[in-house]
Amino acid sequence: MGYKNSKKAVFLPLIISVSIVVGMFAGRMFSGNNEMVATGNNISTFGKLDMIINMIDHNYVDTVDSKKMVEDAIPELLKQLDPHTVYISAKDFEDVTQGLRGNFGGIGVQFIMYKDTVTVVKIISGGPSEKGGLIDGDRIVKVNDTLIAGVKMNQDKIMEMMRGEIGTNVKISIKRKGIKNLLHKNLKRGSIPITSVDISYMMSEDVGYIKINKFAMNTYQEFMIGIEKLKTLGMKKLVVDLRTNTGGYMGAAINMINEFLPEKSLIVYTQGKAQARTDYVANGNGSCKDIPLVVIIDEGSASASEIFAGAMQDNDRGTIVGRRSFGKGLVQEQRRLPDGSALRLTVSRYYSPSGRCIQKPYDEGKVSYYSDIAKRFMHGELSEKDSIHNNIELKYKTVKGRTVYGGGGITPDVFVPIDTTGVSMYLRRLMEKNLIYRFSFSYVDANRHEMKGLKDYKQVLNYLSNKDVVSEFVDYARKDGVKIDKKGLKESYEIIEIRLKAYMARHLIDDSGFYPIIRKLDNTVEKAFDIVNESEL
Repeated sequence: MGYKNSKKAVFLPLIISVSIVVGMFAGRMFSGNNEMVATGNNISTFGKLDMIINMIDHNYVDTVDSKKMVEDAIPELLKQLDPHTVYISAKDFEDVTQGLRGNFGGIGVQFIMYKDTVTVVKIISGGPSEKGGLIDGDRIVKVNDTLIAGVKMNQDKIMEMMRGEIGTNVKISIKRKGIKNLLHKNLKRGSIPITSVDISYMMSEDVGYIKINKFAMNTYQEFMIGIEKLKTLGMKKLVVDLRTNTGGYMGAAINMINEFLPEKSLIVYTQGKAQARTDYVANGNGSCKDIPLVVIIDEGSASASEIFAGAMQDNDRGTIVGRRSFGKGLVQEQRRLPDGSALRLTVSRYYSPSGRCIQKPYDEGKVSYYSDIAKRFMHGELSEKDSIHNNIELKYKTVKGRTVYGGGGITPDVFVPIDTTGVSMYLRRLMEKNLIYRFSFSYVDANRHEMKGLKDYKQVLNYLSNKDVVSEFVDYARKDGVKIDKKGLKESYEIIEIRLKAYMARHLIDDSGFYPIIRKLDNTVEKAFDIVNESEL
């Protein structure tokens, strides 16, 4: 499994911990107190640590929180290892793991903070809020009699209040347009899905597109549902988009890869100091073995995403399009501890079918490791193919004899640079204040009675075709402190217009409204479409 810890730990500097321990140990040795008996060199490493903690806990001059000392010391200890071996405290475990589990207990709403008020963007179909009669556009004023509107409450705190154990009750007070008094709803929290597949839709008569944001427990099932839907719509060729997909369960990726490869094709293998080599091989029962395929990756594609892209590339099964991936080739096992905390311990490396380990170097520490993407940008790698620095000494061969390189990440077969066309300073100021997104919601909210019947992105575009939403937006931005820049507006007009319409479609429908519209601005998707569209069946 590949994991990324999303919680920021608060570390006690290691040198302070060591100083306390050494100082106390020396003090006890020279105090003349016979309570401690030296045992020579026979003490084990674990026994030594346990002994030191016990000495501090029982004999230190002041009262100390030994539990907190341990919690703070563990991350410092793990700093000596790779960047992906992480400790998860018991209090953080639920938040960290629920994304990969595929569901959480909640009321089933998507919301934004709009004018200091929690405003419902979308009601999740079949969830507690829909059953309780909430509708898009409702303002949530109170949760369990606690005022959350107009008080600038932290968004994480609000989510914490609305989420909870499945089956428990929560009282919601809402303000609805056109109704004077607050409406009070008693909801029973239900299982709210966290989806892995953002969208599956037909780009043309025979080309399907599917975007996967993570590899969770339910990803393979979601993927197959998407594939079957596309097939019923006439899909003969496929684009799989793995950009910004940081990974997850390796098993989910292997199951997906199996759908594309012929029998006995090597998918990936793992090997570590204490783990013998394990090969994962396709069984030949996949449903997509003959479908022309393009896989999109970028610098945010990591771990299980790289397993998928590497398997397709090394088996010459599909064309990889985009930019070099992150470079995470380490496998973690999650091991629960008795107090509810967990350790995600790196136990092996994974290797693509050609023998490549995709892991990039991490010997300069975590800060350098995670700033690698910024360095790539500064060196021009995200905009110029010739700036990609492959390790030319690590050459490998695909099934058909093509040369691929190891040393960090998957290098695409077809490079597509970051597109900065139309990006003006005016647009940057608008994006910094998130005004395009905010206005798009404001527009939908103000015109909800007219727009609520729009069911797909084509209907949204048709409705907006005779509306000058850009002029309205420019005035909205001016009132929010961003003065009009006529030159910048002209330069960025298309980006602003398409983004406004795409966000409006997302607010009204969901991602099935957003992606088909935003596609016009996505040169990587357009390149992938051109390649797969020209491929032979």
